[in-house]
Amino acid sequence: MRALLESRLVRFLAVGAGAAGLLFALSYALVSVGLRPFAASVIAYAVAFAVAYTAQRNWTFGATQTHGVALPRYFAVQLGCALLAGATSHVCVEWLGASHIVMSAVTTVLASAVSYVLSSRWVFACSGEPPLGA
Repeated sequence: MRALLESRLVRFLAVGAGAAGLLFALSYALVSVGLRPFAASVIAYAVAFAVAYTAQRNWTFGATQTHGVALPRYFAVQLGCALLAGATSHVCVEWLGASHIVMSAVTTVLASAVSYVLSSRWVFACSGEPPLGA
């Protein structure tokens, strides 16, 4: 188990799954106590984003960059991955006629892979690894 938790990829996936679970649970809880769905989802997303950023920075990558460097990069990568996910979903269903389950799987794998590569090579680049574009 210890060796598994030492894998950066496993930690990355665990943080992502945890953030997704937090988003789900918090948005459900906030709507259940009376918040409007839009507000509940925005609040839940902001909390999940902050938790994921902190966990990816500190636990997954052990980054040493300041928040002034890492946070804007993380935001840019997450925004880019959201747009990539939207485009990929559209192409899968509208152009390729893929089922919703195939579209979901392709979108999840592609966005996660891009996020991992950009996070490890640019957002939270570790010492000893060349930065993206170098």
